[in-house]
Amino acid sequence: MPQDEPLTVRHQPWTAPLRRPRMSNDEDNRPGIALTSRYLVRDGSPVIPVSGEMHYSRVPRDRWAERLRQMRAGGVTVVASYVFWLHHVEHRGEPRFDGNLDVGAFVDACADAGLDIILRIGPWVHSESRNGGFPDWVQQAPVRHRTDDPAYLELVREWFGQLAAQVAGRELLGIQIENELYTEPGHILTLKRMAREAGLSAPLWTATAWDSAELPPEEVLPLYGGYGDGFWVDAEADWAPTFRDHYFFSHVWDDPGIGADVRRAQNIAAAQGGPRVPSDLFPPATCELAGGMGTAYHRRPRPSGLDTATVGHTKIGNGSAWQGYYMYAGGTNPHGDHGMQESHATGYPNDMQRLGYDFHAPLGEAGLASAAYELLRRQHAFLAAFGPALAEMPSTLPDQRPAGVEDTTTLRWALRSDGTSGFVFIAWHQPHFPLATYRGAQFRLSLDRGVVTFPSRPVDIPYGTLARWPVGIHGLSYATASALTVLPGAVPTLVLTAEEGIPVEVGVGPEVLDISPGLAPTRLETADGPLDLLVLDPAAAATAWVDGDRLLLSADELFWGPDGKVTARASGTPRVRVYDPAARTFTDLPLAPPPGPTGTATLDAVLVRPAATVPVEYGKHDGRQSAPSRATFAELAAVHRLDLPSWADDPGLDAHLDIAWVGDVAELHIDGKVATDRFWDGARWQINLRDAGYRPGSEVTLHILPLATVSAVHLPTDARDRLLSAEGQLLSIDDIQLIGRRTWHEAA
Repeated sequence: MPQDEPLTVRHQPWTAPLRRPRMSNDEDNRPGIALTSRYLVRDGSPVIPVSGEMHYSRVPRDRWAERLRQMRAGGVTVVASYVFWLHHVEHRGEPRFDGNLDVGAFVDACADAGLDIILRIGPWVHSESRNGGFPDWVQQAPVRHRTDDPAYLELVREWFGQLAAQVAGRELLGIQIENELYTEPGHILTLKRMAREAGLSAPLWTATAWDSAELPPEEVLPLYGGYGDGFWVDAEADWAPTFRDHYFFSHVWDDPGIGADVRRAQNIAAAQGGPRVPSDLFPPATCELAGGMGTAYHRRPRPSGLDTATVGHTKIGNGSAWQGYYMYAGGTNPHGDHGMQESHATGYPNDMQRLGYDFHAPLGEAGLASAAYELLRRQHAFLAAFGPALAEMPSTLPDQRPAGVEDTTTLRWALRSDGTSGFVFIAWHQPHFPLATYRGAQFRLSLDRGVVTFPSRPVDIPYGTLARWPVGIHGLSYATASALTVLPGAVPTLVLTAEEGIPVEVGVGPEVLDISPGLAPTRLETADGPLDLLVLDPAAAATAWVDGDRLLLSADELFWGPDGKVTARASGTPRVRVYDPAARTFTDLPLAPPPGPTGTATLDAVLVRPAATVPVEYGKHDGRQSAPSRATFAELAAVHRLDLPSWADDPGLDAHLDIAWVGDVAELHIDGKVATDRFWDGARWQINLRDAGYRPGSEVTLHILPLATVSAVHLPTDARDRLLSAEGQLLSIDDIQLIGRRTWHEAA
């Protein structure tokens, strides 16, 4: 179809009647919760939950409340967490539930933050944890693991009993059984029965469904995933179709690429025709959309914030009834007797970082927000405001669709509509292979109420555009700006965000209006009554936060608890503006200043010991390069001392290091103990000093291993270019910033 003709779609209604499965309705009831074949119901209204993965055992306990508030401010409504058998019972007969292993206290902390929780109890969970989360004594037991072998079930029964005692009397929204188990539906059912017998209960029971996993019918809600890149493929592998798929709109939810390396290493048989698409009994839901991506030694993807946001955006357009991100908040592995991470030593195909589990997540290992956090925050505000209506809208794909994952010319878009109103979703972004500007886009939607053609003049869609344009919403025929939220009032305020390079056009009945984005609303008279239309420009949209019925603008980090009181964290003096719908303007939100100044300093790295010459590689396993052993790293790495200013240990100042470095592997040591580590991928490395164990007078050293210029590890393009420009081996510390932030609270 020539691009100068409209892009067409004909709304398709639901193909099956609304059904109510047994789960949460006839069994495991919880007041206010009900599941249908299309969506989850909360207190009588459809909702589209947003779940974010945070592992309590990888985050200091004194950070839980703060991290949960950050997640809530990012639009997360449900916390998901693996429960690592390995972390809790490293030695049989010595279960630990103290400190940041106190799972009961974590469930309470989620409730205090106004968040639901799903525990992913395994018993095999993976998450790049040693033995997939089995303690060594379980891994070495003479049993047939992950089957109904009575000897194995007896070990699991012991563990489930220990776990159930810790969460007794607490409300869980969901429980995931096992993880990436493909051909044992009977075993999944056995584990569910055992968990219930132990006293674990939740209205939702879930299981991962990717790679056509065979699941017990009606017993578990199938959950899907989607990663736009992955560390688990070979270093020399191209950008795989299973990754590329997620930058297109589709009604196939299965991803056969997730966990493929584990299946290959363990000779796990392929499933036989499991749920590639959701059944008529359950809605399409995810638990592992890419919140980022982990880093293996041999392959080091570095997704951008826009990469991450595009995957989430396409799933909403595909008809998602539940957005679940892995990871949403990164962390740090416990040390353990033999390490807690998967590695070549455990038979895993990929050597992982021993401690650091940043995952390039929206909230990284140091608790700092990434670019993905801001972009996803806007998507989640949209779901909070429009989710009840959107949940009733099936997804329809357009008449002209891309021919395959290598099609870079056909516009990628979809419609969600109930036949009267809806949203057009556009995703014109992918990593690695940039797309050209799409020229002359105009849309013709055939709805039950008639045909809607917009905009009045075709527009160009720049590369990098993610859009969710409303149609028939709040009295508007359409708008070429993305829906964000609605603020209540005598005259409601519909808040939209403009796309970079796309003019904002709004249809109101037969009238077509050109709107200039800004901080002042436009009063419209619609068929539904008066409406204030507030269209934020891209710069203002990047600073937008939605707290219930409040719209806030701030370039600094904001978060809040159930009381709604705003907290700002900044290295300077934050400015927070709040929109007043009655006054139709933004005003400054008063903040109470904390005691003491903030601080920022550039640090010098004092060379203590130079690096030695490194080899091209440190061995291989399953054809993939191995990371250096701890002894080899200690022998060959350069050592630098970091002298920190006195204010670094100010208890009221949350200080972190921001390090630009190049090399291969790095470790930060506090008083001679490894606090965290990193494989170089070109990204800056952020480390929270308090979380790393820094105390007044601590010695801080940075240890960096060079990378041989002929190394075959896979790096992002810019990092690879820098490596190739070096002679022999690459090691540099480009810049180290020490940044202290203080917390400001909304004045009473």
